[in-house]
Amino acid sequence: MVDLAIVGGGPAGSAAAITAARSGLSVLLVDRATFPRDKCCGDGLTALALRLGEGLGLDPLLIPGWQTVEDLVIHPPGGRSTRYPLPCGDGLYAAVVPRMQYDAALLDLARSAGADVRDGHGLTGINVDGDVATLEVEGLGTIRATTVVAADGMWSPTRKLLGLASSGYRGEWQAFRQYVADVGPAAADLHVWFEPDLLPGYAWSFPLPGGRANVGFGVLRGGQVAVGDTGRIWDGLMDRPAIRAVLGDDARPEGRRSAWPIPARVDAAVLDHGPVLFVGDAASASDALTGEGIGQALQTGILAAEAARAGGTAAEVASTYARSVRRELVADHTMSVALQGMLASPAGARMALWATALVPWTRRNFARWLFEDYPRALLATPRRWKRGSLSAPGAYAGSD
Repeated sequence: MVDLAIVGGGPAGSAAAITAARSGLSVLLVDRATFPRDKCCGDGLTALALRLGEGLGLDPLLIPGWQTVEDLVIHPPGGRSTRYPLPCGDGLYAAVVPRMQYDAALLDLARSAGADVRDGHGLTGINVDGDVATLEVEGLGTIRATTVVAADGMWSPTRKLLGLASSGYRGEWQAFRQYVADVGPAAADLHVWFEPDLLPGYAWSFPLPGGRANVGFGVLRGGQVAVGDTGRIWDGLMDRPAIRAVLGDDARPEGRRSAWPIPARVDAAVLDHGPVLFVGDAASASDALTGEGIGQALQTGILAAEAARAGGTAAEVASTYARSVRRELVADHTMSVALQGMLASPAGARMALWATALVPWTRRNFARWLFEDYPRALLATPRRWKRGSLSAPGAYAGSD
């Protein structure tokens, strides 16, 4: 019997485990995979993810492959590229780190916080009986838990075992990633291309140490790009003139291509079922505008652990969690969905990006807003207004 059983060892599960274990709850975390393991992702960390990671005690100096991002370069459809600088000398606002190293580092923090981490052990069954859940776990047998945090991703086995899976659901976005070696010096910056045929999606090149980059693209499911056409787009992505100019002539694919769906409908997702709380991709919590999900995964994991720590009946814990998610994420989700429409056409994308590039102030603050330095819907949520909302230091501001 444990206070908190967590299914899934990614950022959401680790954040829940760290937060709960440090508050004195007994925590068991299980994951079918054995860590370190790769995870198909753009590998980007926003200011939100960086700040939450700092609060959890994550040390960038201990993570191989960590690359701080200082500038963002945006390439609008048919327009002139613009450099958007992030603040320098005042902490970190964006970074790139391979998920194999990042997730393993978070899981090590969960272990050091006192959580019982059992990777290589998958969930095979779950039954809810009143305020208690009973889990069947490979190699561990029967586990009873007061609260269960389902941090097991887009295809959540927990949700499926409980009969809550949505038939035919494939997420709001489809994304594709390839690691690339021997990139040119221009790829040391983070680049985003709003290619006309991908809108409101985009292509990216995220820098990594050693002359490497994470290169890929994402498209909105149901948009102008049919998912069946993505293979053709992928085959020619690196040879598009604007992208090749950044990657350089010597750039070469490294390893295999990967694709993954991105769920981004936190406003409509089922967040709880009895003592079970869904977090991260299992809660469809990714940002609807960019597809970024690490910050949201950390946030929902922390909120779930805080709800469990607050205690009460299963219904009270679930209500506390769902209320916290609505307060922290739903307004920003609504804003992101609304902004998708502005980026759906080349003319709209050009106009929107032209407005962000007018003067140094707009460029700087757009970069900070895009990297979730402050909430998407800040202007529409007065409860968040406070001194310093637009000028807070980045993460790790006190580090050498």
